Amino acid sequence: MNEALKELLDLLDLEQIELDIFRGRSPEERIQRVFGGQVAAQALVAAGRTVPKDRNVHSLHAYFIRPGDPSVPIVYNVERLRDGRSFTTRRIQAVQHGKAIFTMSASFHIPEEGVDHQALRMPKVPDPETLPTFQDRMYELVGENPSLRDMLARPRPVDARYASPLTWEAFQNPELRSANTNVWFRYDADLPDDPLLHVVLAAYASDFTLVDTILLAHGMAWGASNIMGASLDHAMWFHRPFRADEWLLYAQESPWSAGARGLARGEMYTASGELVVSVVQEAMIRPIK
Repeated sequence: MNEALKELLDLLDLEQIELDIFRGRSPEERIQRVFGGQVAAQALVAAGRTVPKDRNVHSLHAYFIRPGDPSVPIVYNVERLRDGRSFTTRRIQAVQHGKAIFTMSASFHIPEEGVDHQALRMPKVPDPETLPTFQDRMYELVGENPSLRDMLARPRPVDARYASPLTWEAFQNPELRSANTNVWFRYDADLPDDPLLHVVLAAYASDFTLVDTILLAHGMAWGASNIMGASLDHAMWFHRPFRADEWLLYAQESPWSAGARGLARGEMYTASGELVVSVVQEAMIRPIK
């Protein structure tokens, strides 16, 4: 297990400061705002700490209200909305400087038998082991730029392998523009058999590349294009059990963008083709003149 993954697991181990009140922190990095996937993952951990172990999270709906300040802790307040015979509902609010920066509703469900079908099929893409890492792809693009190479050299908690063009590649070559992105990812360590942990790690990873799918359609890239962007809301549905330490294909598309906003959606599949997670996100994409 690399140091970045150890740090992430430590960030997800929230401090309980009162009944249904938890405190989380951010990594000690020089970043302007807290990564949205981190806030969503920590909020889901807080909710899960208030739910019986026999109930698994099946959906979440979240809004990013204000940028998070990485220099101070985040307080997560959990409200117990419902404890039914089959479903449990929680509302979570993340607070900094006395103001809400993020809010989420999450629903948990006891495993039950029911009708079973899957209309969507996993896209045909190369196996992840045959693809270069994200860092290796980016090294070729940034050349000898020392600051960018130093940034890429930092350990990452998620191993990502793109089976489609990167935004930086489409920025340099307009023929590579596309509204679709396919990314294999996994956490490269043997993780505990805790279903909530694997769901939380999928939530964390889900925010890494989804907005990039909107940029890819326009040949734009962070750090290369003069743009400002931010996640506005985020929804996820968890269909079947899965492991985040095994390869998952994150198939993403952007069906629309206009008026400084863009929509992206994605599906996560196991290597055997089972659909396990669905994701939808709207983001602000604002060109800076």
